Amino acid sequence: MEISNDLAGKKPKRLTSVVWNHFEKVGKAESCYAICIHCNKKLSGSSNSGTTHLRNHLMRCLKRSSTIDVSQLLAAKRKKDTTISTANVSFDEGQIKDDNIKPRILKFDQDQKKDEIINLGSSKFDQERSQIDLARMIILHGYPLAMVDHVGFKVFVKNLQPMFEVVPNSAVEKAFVEIYEKEKLKVYETINKLHGRINLCVEMWSSHENIEYLCLTAHYIDEDWKLQKKILNFVTLDSSHTEDMLPEVINKCVMDWDVDHKLFALTFDDCSTDDEIVLRLKEQISHKRPLLSNGQLFGVRSAAHVINLIVLEAMEALREVIQKIRASVKYVRSSQVTQGKFNEVAQQVGISSKKNLLLDRPFQWNSTYIMLETVLEYRGAFSLLQDHDPAYASALTDTEWEWASSVTGYMKLFVEIINVFSSNKCPTANMYFPEICDVHIQLIEWCKSPDNCLSSMALKMKAKFDKYWSKCSFALAAAAILDPRFKMKLVEYYYSLIYGSAALDRIKEVSDGIRELFNAYSICSTMIDQDSALPGSSLPSTSNDTRDRLRGFDKFLHKTSLSQNEISDLDKYLEEPVFPRSCDFNILNWWKVHMPMYPILSMMARDVLGTSMSTVALESTFSTGGRVLDDCRSSLNADTLQALICTRDWLRIESRGCLSPIQKIVHEERTELGPVILWQKDHSNKITGNLYLDCI
Repeated sequence: MEISNDLAGKKPKRLTSVVWNHFEKVGKAESCYAICIHCNKKLSGSSNSGTTHLRNHLMRCLKRSSTIDVSQLLAAKRKKDTTISTANVSFDEGQIKDDNIKPRILKFDQDQKKDEIINLGSSKFDQERSQIDLARMIILHGYPLAMVDHVGFKVFVKNLQPMFEVVPNSAVEKAFVEIYEKEKLKVYETINKLHGRINLCVEMWSSHENIEYLCLTAHYIDEDWKLQKKILNFVTLDSSHTEDMLPEVINKCVMDWDVDHKLFALTFDDCSTDDEIVLRLKEQISHKRPLLSNGQLFGVRSAAHVINLIVLEAMEALREVIQKIRASVKYVRSSQVTQGKFNEVAQQVGISSKKNLLLDRPFQWNSTYIMLETVLEYRGAFSLLQDHDPAYASALTDTEWEWASSVTGYMKLFVEIINVFSSNKCPTANMYFPEICDVHIQLIEWCKSPDNCLSSMALKMKAKFDKYWSKCSFALAAAAILDPRFKMKLVEYYYSLIYGSAALDRIKEVSDGIRELFNAYSICSTMIDQDSALPGSSLPSTSNDTRDRLRGFDKFLHKTSLSQNEISDLDKYLEEPVFPRSCDFNILNWWKVHMPMYPILSMMARDVLGTSMSTVALESTFSTGGRVLDDCRSSLNADTLQALICTRDWLRIESRGCLSPIQKIVHEERTELGPVILWQKDHSNKITGNLYLDCI
């Protein structure tokens, strides 16, 4: 075949696309082929075919050199004077070296081709780092571990980064533990550097197979006077762990974290926790380090839990009436005909309410309250319904209506109080005293009801409350005293209403207790000044060392200094006028500012205000059942489960600084442990039914 002189004289067209750096062109014109230099695959190389198919092949070629990262290959569009700044990003910025995160500025000229591939960085693909990032993603967002086996996930990852090898579950679990150990060291260092003490919350969980779990959470106020909490342990209790062994399990966790000398208080989620268990635990922990104020603040019980117990007592007493009300609502909603008849009756008796009748969820008592409140608005209609509809057979008597009305009023108070507890994003201990005192006062009044049924019910409710009050009243009062808006005045006000003529003796008990606690801090402060104790430590060790033999001298020095007409921090604080009340008052900021004025009292305030007075999480606030792990998590082995739950809590705390304001709101509303199922349990602790699934 002859070639014209004109064609022979022309130079071959220059290959302008960077994609040709990865292909070898063989042949000419229409019979031209492009052979991939990485996998030797032959593709069309003619000018009519363009380079899009070559670029697509290159992005999916799994056999090209590991020095090339497909994330570095992007198609540049024709844009005039467009500037792009890029940087590598990872979950853990500490894993990226400085030379790998230098951004490069790329300007695209109008003459650049849209199929040109631009290299945006010099970092190499790292399979191990990507594995760690995958594990962190699963932990942080609560994704199921099985997602790595999902076909859709594998396809997505291969299209995104063909070089990434999706690892099996076992490898991801191993990564969980590696991340856990690394993050645990950070948490350990943070806690042991604290100048204040920590407060531990003990919560019990279970699985569908009735496996028990112990969750131990540390609450404390940090050096910047911010309230913090971190899950320290999530221990799987095997069948050999009986309730009697609970103190040993908790004590082991405390010793493993080396926080026995920093422990200030221990809060239990169950008000019915055996006192003997608490006493044994107190003895074990205080064996080397005596607890402050004789451990009066040690065995705190959850305020929200006692509210739930009281409500359940009321609902049980009114069980038959509530069942009748449920049946009435079901009947009205059973068909459009019955609903229409009911609406006509409601109009006849002049009911203007626009609320819809809704059935409650038996395991969420606030939904029962809403159902009762709505039904009471339609009381007149229900009373006449049986006259217009003979099939209606669940009518209430006048007495039952009065009982329902009274109990609904009781429940309204409890709903309001629980909402106060759960809505506060910084639940310092001082917020609980006035709410709990209101409950106390109302229970006293309800016990005086002339109705025998209501008074009997109120007495049972008060019996449960009194057990809680006997254990926690001092802790509640101490926190209120350390609120500059209240000081001793709030205790005096409420105790006069609660105890009447015996109020002065009760007030003196609180006053003596708070002074005893302050004196313990004063002695500890003296030892710190003498470099004989570390910041945040409790009273000195009982071991037979030289310094410990001078404990008596420290107490003598403290007492004699008080007798030299020196005004203590506590006296100075109590003598000052109360701070004006305002809705935006921040008690931690107040103490942060006034720390130089009250150096010793501020130490005490940090520990007391950081005490957790309630352990019930937001999603189980109104639950009548226990907290139960989902099947996905309960199927994991004990070490992996603890690593997953603890690390998720720690990573979420770290990630808060990277969230937008809206994301922070959503983040704070989510549960701590991921998907949670709440279940109803019977008296034998067996699960009898589920409540709902809160997926995150």
